[in-house]
Amino acid sequence: MLVGEQPGDREDRAGEPFVGPAGDVLARALEEAGISRRDAYLTNVVKHFKWRAGRGKRRLHQRPNAEEVSACRPWLDSELAVVGPEVVVCLGATAAKALLGNEVRVTRDRGRFLEADFAPTVTVTVHPSSILRIHDDDERHRARAELTADLREVARRLESG
Repeated sequence: MLVGEQPGDREDRAGEPFVGPAGDVLARALEEAGISRRDAYLTNVVKHFKWRAGRGKRRLHQRPNAEEVSACRPWLDSELAVVGPEVVVCLGATAAKALLGNEVRVTRDRGRFLEADFAPTVTVTVHPSSILRIHDDDERHRARAELTADLREVARRLESG
């Protein structure tokens, strides 16, 4: 199970998680890590797209607040109960903090396997949308490789049982 922050504009319009540009980054990283996207359950902590109006018809992402995360938590808890994931990957700080608490830090804890009561194995990594915001080509390539490496460790953990 991979858990992100909230739907983006395309996801909100499509009614499916990770079908926009961040979803493309995630799909490529999953494939390169040896994880079939069809075998992964994709969801978000917050179930609605929080946005503000941009130029023209553009809807610009806004980070959900603690109240919105809390209001959506029952849905996430239900998904965890129904799916019963072997591994949960928190994509980004909002997902990590929502599931693991405020002490977790993506930069410090990414790639480590953490203990939690909702899944046998939990880890955190960056949200794929953060990679899209990197302007330098070399840095963006390195960030994609690091995301893939994090997911490759998840694949190894799944293979080893």
